Amino acid sequence: MNTAETPFQEILAFLYDAETAQHVCKELQVKLDHFSQIHPELREPGFPRPLTQADNMLITYGDQVKEPGRPLLRSLAEFLEAQVEGWVTNLHILPFYPYSSDDGFSVIDYMRVDERLGTWEDIGRLSQGFGLMFDAVINHISSQSTWFKNYLQRISPYIEYFIEVAPAQDLSQVFRPRALPLLTAVQVGQETRHIWTTFSPDQVDLNYANPQVLLEILDVLLFYLANQARFIRLDRII
Repeated sequence: MNTAETPFQEILAFLYDAETAQHVCKELQVKLDHFSQIHPELREPGFPRPLTQADNMLITYGDQVKEPGRPLLRSLAEFLEAQVEGWVTNLHILPFYPYSSDDGFSVIDYMRVDERLGTWEDIGRLSQGFGLMFDAVINHISSQSTWFKNYLQRISPYIEYFIEVAPAQDLSQVFRPRALPLLTAVQVGQETRHIWTTFSPDQVDLNYANPQVLLEILDVLLFYLANQARFIRLDRII
């Protein structure tokens, strides 16, 4: 992919500015070239397989099948292989990353599998029988994540990964289906800062006004592709 030959740079220029768009496209091109070299199989003709009317999608949490003393994803794989393989073509596994709240939707680490569920090897086994959909919970991240802890400690580059808002700012026109406060007070060094938390104080919104956040998240999405994601569900994109 040559980002200079796509509308991508125009979109970035609309979101940011022309200079930022050019910088982001250059960095992205380096990432894509490196990724392509490591994963030539993803450039094979016919990849990804196109969807047809014969396709369907089963949605499940990773812990729906339990056996004492066994990784949950391994038990799930064996159950699905025995009961639905050949009938179900695609599998949407709801967030299987380490999390701190909201049934997996407050992700602590985007690039790890919850140890309680299993490993990336278990995800790979599931991909042998099904096209996999991963959740990309990239609107916000857990307050227990390394990213947010580094923000609290003023460690670069995470200082600008989150949205700080003055509490006196008029937010009365912001509508959201939540009763919790929109802003959450946090202690940063000797100062109290107020950060944007659309869904809960544990789910801290990411600051996409910072293009570095976008590049970081694109790394996450490429990582999912490398680990057998064939579909991505974007969670709570607002």
